[in-house]
Amino acid sequence: MMMESWALAMLAVAIIVLMIGFPVALSLGAVAMLFGGIFLGLDFFELLPLRIWGIMTNFTLLAVPLFIFMGIILEKSGLAEDLLETMARLFGRVRGGLAVSIVFVGALLAATTGVVGATVVTMGVIALPAMLKHRYNPDLACGTIAASGTLGQIIPPSIVLILLGDIIGVPVGRLFVAAVVPGLLLIALFILFILMVAWWRPALAPAIAHDKEDGQALWATVLKSLLPPLLLMIAVLGSIFAGIASPTESAAVGALGAMLLAAVHGRLTRAHLREASSHTARLTSMVFLILIGATAFGLVFRGMGGDMLVEDMMTRLPGGEWGFLAISMTVIFVLGFFLDFLEISFIVVPILAPIADLMGIDLLWFAILIAMNLQTSFLTPPFGFSLFYLKAVAPSSVRMGQIYRGIIPFVVLQALTLTALIIWPEIVTALPDWVDSLQVY
Repeated sequence: MMMESWALAMLAVAIIVLMIGFPVALSLGAVAMLFGGIFLGLDFFELLPLRIWGIMTNFTLLAVPLFIFMGIILEKSGLAEDLLETMARLFGRVRGGLAVSIVFVGALLAATTGVVGATVVTMGVIALPAMLKHRYNPDLACGTIAASGTLGQIIPPSIVLILLGDIIGVPVGRLFVAAVVPGLLLIALFILFILMVAWWRPALAPAIAHDKEDGQALWATVLKSLLPPLLLMIAVLGSIFAGIASPTESAAVGALGAMLLAAVHGRLTRAHLREASSHTARLTSMVFLILIGATAFGLVFRGMGGDMLVEDMMTRLPGGEWGFLAISMTVIFVLGFFLDFLEISFIVVPILAPIADLMGIDLLWFAILIAMNLQTSFLTPPFGFSLFYLKAVAPSSVRMGQIYRGIIPFVVLQALTLTALIIWPEIVTALPDWVDSLQVY
């Protein structure tokens, strides 16, 4: 067997080991050391420290811990609770209005925190009991919360977009701009689906009867709840889009803004700061350890000629770039049933991105397609993390089968959105091109 074929065997072994449940970073590093030691010799790994040094000194990746810290601080600030309660009062009188309010809040939290786990857990604790109390169908309620919580994967500032920008070699600021319209399209489809279900089967998503309240007081409450996250979103994303700050610098602005919001809500305590710092350190360490393991894996894979073999296979596919897109998106979607988005980003994307570049595919567009595809990995069983987050905080009456059934239409909507982005690339590229014309970058 040629060495290139052994490189594919190494890839298969790594995926099998990950599916068994071994730690990601250690699995990637161990498989790389095993195959590299056998086929390339230990001297080959003299290149690895330089690669690791490049990772640890990457200024763009510094945005990762800052955005994680911002999201955790906002979770402690009470922002999500205020938003959910206010939006429920605003939309509740409409059939499906409570579910629409959850999508709206999920989008706002995505644009301010970007932390999927925190968003799903918060809305699951607060909104799911309220939806069940008001006789919402459990499947629809669970699907709405789980899907809305994953919007942080595509709506900037998104950790996925930061990592993809670094892996593929696309400016993160342009990725953030390119993700705006696809994110809004997905939100619109979620809301449209909920309203259609409520119109077709009113018993599944009934309106909520509220006591009459002063309209002026209600809008004052809405403004009070909406203004803080909107100001933070403008500070973070506006500084990037206007070219005032890099994503890393805007992440620092966001972290400071989150602390100010928490202080305004009286939640900026020493205990919360210690917990947020500890959680940020753990998550950041996990991400960078995986990145180091994936770097070792990629180094050996390319050293054995695996990248050239995959490139030759992909360029021979019928249909040219469309055949490549169909195969690559299908592979990522299927792997999302079993692997986490980090694993797919660090193992599969570095193999596919150079091939896309060789075939003349717009890497900005390709990165957004991958991000939209990876979002489904949080929802697809058996290892969809949003499903586990929701089940952990759901009332005991909610069964896992109801959560699985509830997310099916939302996964279909994400697949339809991905298809639309493939058919009409302008959905992704038009806004960045317009911003470029203003000479922002």
